[in-house]
Amino acid sequence: MPRILITGAAGFLGSHLCDRFLAEGYEVVGMDNLITGDLRNLEHLFPRKEFTFYHHDVSTFVHVPGALDYILHFASPASPIDYLKIPIQTLKVGSLGTHNCLGLARAKKARILVASTSEVYGDPAVHPQTEEYWGNVNPVGPRGVYDEAKRFQEAMTMAYHTYHGLETRIIRIFNTYGPRMRLNDGRVLPAFIGQALRGEDLTVFGDGSQTRSFCFVDDLVEGIYRLLLSDYPYPVNIGNPDEITIAQFAEEIIKLTGTTQKVIYKPLPKDDPTQRRPDITKAKQILGWEPKVSRSEGLKITYEAFKQLPQDVLYKQEHRDFEGYVRK
Repeated sequence: MPRILITGAAGFLGSHLCDRFLAEGYEVVGMDNLITGDLRNLEHLFPRKEFTFYHHDVSTFVHVPGALDYILHFASPASPIDYLKIPIQTLKVGSLGTHNCLGLARAKKARILVASTSEVYGDPAVHPQTEEYWGNVNPVGPRGVYDEAKRFQEAMTMAYHTYHGLETRIIRIFNTYGPRMRLNDGRVLPAFIGQALRGEDLTVFGDGSQTRSFCFVDDLVEGIYRLLLSDYPYPVNIGNPDEITIAQFAEEIIKLTGTTQKVIYKPLPKDDPTQRRPDITKAKQILGWEPKVSRSEGLKITYEAFKQLPQDVLYKQEHRDFEGYVRK
């Protein structure tokens, strides 16, 4: 039975990865400091003998007893609001956390896949974004703590690959959605659905002409699985190239939820990307991967999951009153 460590295991993506690798017959070790993760995402796995959980911050020394075959480093805040609330922790998990995970991979002779992001492209001057594009990032802007942490993470990972000969993989994740997202984390999809469920107007920042491309979580997990088991060490975009404006997306959510609320517009925050769409040529050629779940199908599944949330979660003020953030 191969053994895999998944950091950020209690988060949105991490918990889905735990499910997938257990289903594939792996022994899974989950690790999370729960700063943004939620144990409710994993509670269905605790009875399983193939699953172990460590409550630990990977920004400090990481030790896992026993053999490891693979490591997925997915620990990191992933919401624009989080970047502003916990900027130092965001930088540390991308730098120190990555260093610690790479060191563990080297000690265990394990293959490691690190979760990078489309944010390394910043507000892109190239559209769609290919892996060869170096990006347009403001290192001292409000998103800089996340963007630059991920860019450093990629550089550190490649250094371990070239200098130590470590088996490394790098995924650049574009906007992903699905069940287990934090409803009030500030990202556009849960924000819109949360507002609709609460009977609030949907908030669009700017004129709504900025674009995003949304990938359903099951498709992303399939891409991660294929990349981990591939022999390609360089960054690969995984995302859905089906691009839509934020204004159009708001209308889709209104139609999906049946809300009678209207769309309201607020000023566009600093450094909010105007375009975001992956070029997935490499994923198609190297991994034989492309997304299968349509946005309409994925949104229905996600909406049904959000409707099951308890009232205290739906109306939790966590980040809803925080102004001036930037959205993914």
